[in-house]
Amino acid sequence: MKIIFRILKYCRPYLGYFILTIICTLIGISLSLIAPLLIGKAIDFTIAENHVDFAGLIKIVIVLALTVCISGLFQWLQGLFINKLAFGTVKNLRSELTVKLEELPISYIDSNQRGDMIARVISDIEILSDGLLQGFAQLFTGIVTILGVLILMLMINMKIALIVVIMTPISLLVATKITKLSHDAFQKQSALRGNIGALTEELVGNQKLVKAFAYEDRAEQRFSNINQELGEAGLKATFFASISNPATRFVNNLIYAAVGTVGALGAVGTLPWIGVMTVGELATFLTYANQYTKPFNEISGVFAELQNAISCTQRVFEILDTPSEPDDSNFEKLTSCHGDLEIRHIAFSYTEDKKLIQDFSMHAHTGQKIAIVGKTGCGKSTIINLLLRFYEIQKGEILLDGKSTKNLTRDSLRKQFGMVLQETWIFTGTVAENIAYGKPNATREEIEQAGRSAHAHGFIKRLPNGYDTVISDHSGLSQGQKQLLCIARIMLTNPPMLILDEATSSIDLRTEHRIQKAFETLMQGKTSFIIAHRLSTIRSADWILVMQDGNIMEQGNHDMLMQQGGYYASLYQSQFAG
Repeated sequence: MKIIFRILKYCRPYLGYFILTIICTLIGISLSLIAPLLIGKAIDFTIAENHVDFAGLIKIVIVLALTVCISGLFQWLQGLFINKLAFGTVKNLRSELTVKLEELPISYIDSNQRGDMIARVISDIEILSDGLLQGFAQLFTGIVTILGVLILMLMINMKIALIVVIMTPISLLVATKITKLSHDAFQKQSALRGNIGALTEELVGNQKLVKAFAYEDRAEQRFSNINQELGEAGLKATFFASISNPATRFVNNLIYAAVGTVGALGAVGTLPWIGVMTVGELATFLTYANQYTKPFNEISGVFAELQNAISCTQRVFEILDTPSEPDDSNFEKLTSCHGDLEIRHIAFSYTEDKKLIQDFSMHAHTGQKIAIVGKTGCGKSTIINLLLRFYEIQKGEILLDGKSTKNLTRDSLRKQFGMVLQETWIFTGTVAENIAYGKPNATREEIEQAGRSAHAHGFIKRLPNGYDTVISDHSGLSQGQKQLLCIARIMLTNPPMLILDEATSSIDLRTEHRIQKAFETLMQGKTSFIIAHRLSTIRSADWILVMQDGNIMEQGNHDMLMQQGGYYASLYQSQFAG
């Protein structure tokens, strides 16, 4: 019920449609309940052969026809308004969820599978729309029908109506029991649906890697295992959902049979305590008994859909309830910087049980080139994450031009850095739009100059439409060409600080040599952080930090470290052995 009430809060912008839905439902159902009364009176006008009141019968038929038409019109309007309410609410919820994903800290994105999050935004919200909101409309209609029919049955014959009321809890008990059994099955099905979406995204996105390592059989086995679990959970959930309606229908048919038997005996006078009933009243009562029990069948089916929708809604709300990055709009906005960066005794760990950086300090002066080397997992990329505040430090502080980065807005801080990573980021759009991603207002001349500086101008011009060629991450560009476009982005934005994390790892040696010269020009006067495994690319660095287990084990320039004969010297010599 908490989830349902929370969903209703999202309906507030569409309160008008909600009110119109209620009005149309009340009018439509009220008119539909009048129809059996008119039919009963029409039956009473045809008492016996040659005793038919045709004048009264014609009037009843005309009124009945108008009643049915008007009732149908209002029920159609009810469906129209509930659809506007449902899809408008889901649109707002999906928009809020998309905005929320952009506000979530990087730590949440890193610790959750992308395929699962995509499933929550797309399929889970669709199930929410179809099940929860549409089901709520059926639930409301069913409750109004039950109450309206019950009142009319009590007015026609209270004693027979009490028989119906007494037998109703049996139907409710059956529906409640089945609903409880189906909840866990639908919840497991939703979780497995997210898992299989995540695995599919992983395998399809890395299909070349799968084939390169002949991983097809194991990938198929992993998929088959989850698919098997999903099939079993879906079968179980569908089984409970499918038996809900026939089980309650069976009980309701027993109620209908009881009403018909008792009412017929009362109409012929066999059961005087029932009271006098005409044939028309009996027909009306039987129709009402059917209308009274029918919503229970529908509601039992709705409960099964609601369980599935609620399970999906819980997954959506898990994202919405995850704390966003703290608001820093009141912090100082950094418009420019000189690039003097100092790290004082910082500590950070991704998890509490596994320590990483415990006491790290360094000082990068304006214009210095700082290289960071070390084994995989030693904390090189973590330092970059902390500089850009993708993760928050747990102890110590980082100062930029003497200002603590904690007191600066994240957006303005990140704008001071240009970053080229080993992983390439290509977006669907033209080549020019990809290069100008960080500077949308750049002129064509500036974009082409950035392409020349990154040595990408040649291959861009060979594309079908040059800089206006539409590309994507899967458009056939080589990894090296994608890397050149990423480098061109940095050339265009020309930030005061640079981060190069294996920036030339996907480029051939000849192009790398030319790019290094371009970087030398770009890095003049800028504070630069260079992470590289090929030590030949960092020989000219002003200062080299050799890291191990999150701490600095050696530091100095290339010549100093070679003279020390420590880890850096042995690593350098191993790369140039012979």
